[in-house]
Amino acid sequence: MTRSILSLLGFLLAFTAAAQPDFYKDYSFTEADTLRGMLRPERTCYDVTWYGLNLKVEPDKKFISGFVDIAFNAVEDFNRLQIDLYDNMKISKIEMAGKELTYNRRFNAVFVDFPAMKKGASGKFRVYYEGNPHVAQNPPWDGGFVWASDEKDRPWIGVACEGDGASLWWPNKDHLSDEPDSMSISVSVPADLMCVANGNLRKKTEEGAFTRYDWAVTYPINNYNVSINIAHYAHFGDTYTAFDGDKLALDYYVLDYNLEKARKHFEQVKPMMACYEMYMGKYPFWNDGYALVETPYLGMEHQGAIAYGNRYMKGYLGGMIPRGQDWDYIIIHESGHEWYGNSITANDLAEMWIHESFTTYLESVYIECRYGDEEAIAYLRMQRFGIMNQEPIIGPKDVNFEDWQGGDHYNKGAWILNTLRHAIGNDDLWWKIFKGFYQSHARSNITSEDFFNYVNEQTGQNWTPFFDQYFRYPGIPTLEYTLTGKGKNLVVKYRWLADVPGFNMPVLVGNPGNMTRIQPTREWQETVIKDLSKSDFEVATDLFYIKTKG
Repeated sequence: MTRSILSLLGFLLAFTAAAQPDFYKDYSFTEADTLRGMLRPERTCYDVTWYGLNLKVEPDKKFISGFVDIAFNAVEDFNRLQIDLYDNMKISKIEMAGKELTYNRRFNAVFVDFPAMKKGASGKFRVYYEGNPHVAQNPPWDGGFVWASDEKDRPWIGVACEGDGASLWWPNKDHLSDEPDSMSISVSVPADLMCVANGNLRKKTEEGAFTRYDWAVTYPINNYNVSINIAHYAHFGDTYTAFDGDKLALDYYVLDYNLEKARKHFEQVKPMMACYEMYMGKYPFWNDGYALVETPYLGMEHQGAIAYGNRYMKGYLGGMIPRGQDWDYIIIHESGHEWYGNSITANDLAEMWIHESFTTYLESVYIECRYGDEEAIAYLRMQRFGIMNQEPIIGPKDVNFEDWQGGDHYNKGAWILNTLRHAIGNDDLWWKIFKGFYQSHARSNITSEDFFNYVNEQTGQNWTPFFDQYFRYPGIPTLEYTLTGKGKNLVVKYRWLADVPGFNMPVLVGNPGNMTRIQPTREWQETVIKDLSKSDFEVATDLFYIKTKG
């Protein structure tokens, strides 16, 4: 496609997006929401390059204390910046180069006064803090610490904070758009316990009644993906060999009494890795390795340390899996987030479909890879029951939006991707787009428009009305049609009932064994299908997420 046509498509996308109704106008957002969700000048003035998290965890008190070092580059001149820490956590002091800095707090935002920093300068400051972090009431959906006990009544501790934000337990610039290039995580825990965090274990140091575990992350990481897991863990390892012969370390940390059970159950990791590598490319955090860590909550996509709490069952705690398939939902889904969510990350929580829709779609991709097309379609058909169509998949930006009324950015988003695949109607091109988009945006933050524009570019067609209808409106298009027999043939009149002007998605209709591809618009059209009766006419709703009226 030429540059001028691409520019026109980009203009059309921007224009139509701006023209959509505000489905969230009745929501009330507060100053605290804006401070948390907006990229204000106090945030955009600096770029975090590294975090050094140093903590002591005291399970008997449910208490943490320590400091965080924050290294940064100045993007603009500034003398004041914003970090974030929940206001129930006490800041003891903030200092830079041995000098204490003044600060003030506004809700969970912390504004720190600096000596004049010039654009291009770099620096590092330290935040000392302590407190009893928020306790999750329903993890992982409600963020916070989990102070649990294992079957032997021993401490079993974890933390998950997606949506609520990492600032509920450590000071940071708590916005998806800024990830550190690397990070160190040092945690002291009671000596009889083990701490597992992200990345690789670099050092273990005995400190009397406590033991310090030093972990290092060598890739960019979302703040909410930073996690610590503390328990009586047993460790075992394995190796995955990539298509090019490279070796990936697989590490598993499980409660000691589950060791043998885990050895068998986690065998499914390697074939999963092969499927994901085939459709997207190699595991994105190769040098840090891949790990599963047994947790007292169901699961979370913590980078390089996937939280696993599915109790060694197939499906989702034994359910949500069709036709006797034998795979663990938490392993397959949460690991898929390493590609979408952790490597490719949305720039704003309003676009969490980028994380969840792609990863939910990867479940059916995995099934297609392992079990074939029919099994994948059966799984997608089952997912359809969870779609509510209550609100647009893209939410309001700049307010840290997480008040979704349903899970449409999971199942509906997966169905949109499946619909797009069949609307494009060329599997070779679809998988080229699917893999190419991931590889061209790996380890970066993106917006919805990055994907929309990429599809337009790679297909040479304008899919903007498709994206507007499916992502910016709660409802889905309806194929309205009439059927008239004419001898052995069938006259089909058809049109789309849709919100978006110009909506013209192709769809398959007719004889199930030999479908006809039509391209309806919002105006009536007509086609004749040979040798077909009314009773044999079908619309391919197994492949397209639409309604029908006929």
